[in-house]
Amino acid sequence: MASRSPAEKLRSTLPKVPKVPSVSRRAQYSASTKRALVDEATKLFTSQGYAATSLDAIVTSARVTKGALYHHFSGKQAIFEAVFEKIETDAVTRVRKALKGSRDPWDKALVGLRAFMDIVQDAGYQRVVIQEGPAVLGYERFREQEERSSFGLVQEMVKSVLQEATYDTSPEMLETFSRIFFGALSAAGESVSTSANPKAAVAQVESAMAFILAGMRALGESGVPLSDPEDQALGIE
Repeated sequence: MASRSPAEKLRSTLPKVPKVPSVSRRAQYSASTKRALVDEATKLFTSQGYAATSLDAIVTSARVTKGALYHHFSGKQAIFEAVFEKIETDAVTRVRKALKGSRDPWDKALVGLRAFMDIVQDAGYQRVVIQEGPAVLGYERFREQEERSSFGLVQEMVKSVLQEATYDTSPEMLETFSRIFFGALSAAGESVSTSANPKAAVAQVESAMAFILAGMRALGESGVPLSDPEDQALGIE
């Protein structure tokens, strides 16, 4: 039998350290518990509304204890905020997925609009984000959450459209354009969600937005300059 090398002898004298999994079972259980709470709360907030949904109903539906809920959330408003954030994040993911096949900025803007119009017809988005979000979170917190998730996407699309139209705007002007379009989309989503005929409302919104985008495109292609107050202040023609 061959003798062991010095390195092998040294390794044999070292204590064996047990392998530690990257995520412990306790952490996995905690994550699954939190996910179950958010998922069940989403269903209940959507079907019953915030006021009619109790913490007891949420923990019963999620099959966990109230102590487990308080381990993750300070109360009902906190879990509502988590539901709101998840729905908004999922919405942005859906829009980004819809945009993958489009390269032309103008086409992407319309595709993104149509994807958003589909989203605002979802019962969860209508109830949690549009109808109850402002009242439960408060207007400032509602806007903060909404901008954190979807405003960035709108800003990306607005920037690409302006650049395609050969408008190199200042960051402040880009911010202004983005907020105008973001506000228009929010208002459009609310009008669709409250319409007696959502399909007709969607068609009207798409027609109006397509008209606005077509006008911007025509102005850009015609060489009509975009007046930026910051450039005027610096004396830039």
